[in-house]
Amino acid sequence: MNDEVLIEIRDLLRLIAEPHIEKRDAGQRDKLRSIAGSRKKQRACRLMDGMRSQADIVKEVTFAKGAVSTLVSELRDADLLTDNQNPELNIYIPGDFFSVD
Repeated sequence: MNDEVLIEIRDLLRLIAEPHIEKRDAGQRDKLRSIAGSRKKQRACRLMDGMRSQADIVKEVTFAKGAVSTLVSELRDADLLTDNQNPELNIYIPGDFFSVD
């Protein structure tokens, strides 16, 4: 199978499993919503995929470097990031995660 097919399968499985993932990760998702209160912080969190450095995130979000560093520290303290050098959320969040009230 090629990568595109695998990505489609993964995305479909996530869609089907989302209600169960939501229950499992409820505490972590609540922490994430609490820490990422502003739109810029939410956008920065969305970019934390392990592929971008903090500097890349600063450029894409037009956020102060110190603000991104503080956000990363808060997320690490809350155990919401992996141990990778580049920030990466350790939980899956759906596309509409921050728009849900």
